[in-house]
Amino acid sequence: MSTTTLAVDVVHVVCTDAFAGVERYVTTLARTQDARGLRVHVLGGAADRMPAELAGSGVRWAPAPTPWRAAAALRRLDARLVHAHMTAAELASVASTRAPVVATRHFAATRGSSPVGRAVGRYVAPRLAAQVAISAFVADRVEGPSTVVHPGVPTVERRGTEAGRRRVVLMAQRLEAEKRTDVALRMWAASGLAAEGWELHLAGDGALRPELEALARELGVDGSVRFLGRRADMPALLASVGIFFAPRGDEPYGLSVVEAMAHGTPVVAGRGGGHSETVGTADGAVLVPPDDVEAAGAALARLAHDPARRAAYGEELRAVQQRRFGPDAHADGIAAVYAAVLGAPLAPAAGAAR
Repeated sequence: MSTTTLAVDVVHVVCTDAFAGVERYVTTLARTQDARGLRVHVLGGAADRMPAELAGSGVRWAPAPTPWRAAAALRRLDARLVHAHMTAAELASVASTRAPVVATRHFAATRGSSPVGRAVGRYVAPRLAAQVAISAFVADRVEGPSTVVHPGVPTVERRGTEAGRRRVVLMAQRLEAEKRTDVALRMWAASGLAAEGWELHLAGDGALRPELEALARELGVDGSVRFLGRRADMPALLASVGIFFAPRGDEPYGLSVVEAMAHGTPVVAGRGGGHSETVGTADGAVLVPPDDVEAAGAALARLAHDPARRAAYGEELRAVQQRRFGPDAHADGIAAVYAAVLGAPLAPAAGAAR
């Protein structure tokens, strides 16, 4: 059996077979690094999404749904640096490679929700070369020092006008308890917009969908609420809706919010968490108290009633995203972390084949 290893500059490891915010972060960063001439390999993520997300780039991909699969794949790579995402990937990385391992912390919590998980965290932490946090909110809530590097999303060309947008409020999130979609439904009911021809569309799925559908009926807004399930056409949705709604106040970052900003879609977000570092940097930011149903509903209604404000606010958010939350700004921040770890910038190896 051949023992030939593949030389790469950076390997991103995410031990999942899913495609959500973390995997979107990985594919966007990997594509940007590839465009800068680095040899990039990605391990993990959904087999039905990752190749398509990386298509047209030189980024290589292989499945790694478990730490064991990731570790085996890493041993076949000669990596200059490994970049791990979430605890399982961190464990696989530090246990199976001699390359320095950088970890991005995506969640505002310490490692491990069980004794085993905490033991894994104690093993992993001292073996990391550096740690990145996706927001100051996350950095303040994880163990160990972190460099804050806000994730970026691709910029989007302006298309159409406010008049061409649908009377739809869009949410995009997993229908799980921590996302507090039940509170968002109560805010929607309090807004009164259902009686004015507006609709609330929920993109995403999860264990709580039946309960949330029942709650919509109980609140009398089921006729205006559409559960879209998982969608692969989020850019088209973001470009066409009137408002993006993300009222959770402890979101670690909110990548979908930044994607909405890129599309010039006005955002109503919960005050706190990563939202204060993204939407909250706009002068006209609409941030609502995450636990005040009536106040949040009223803010949503005011924005819906004011198309001129929606248009101006959407353009302001687009400008903020382009200035502060693009892929290049993110890649620059990550490159600085890599350079600190390696003692020099991670530049393309001379004469290396990609």
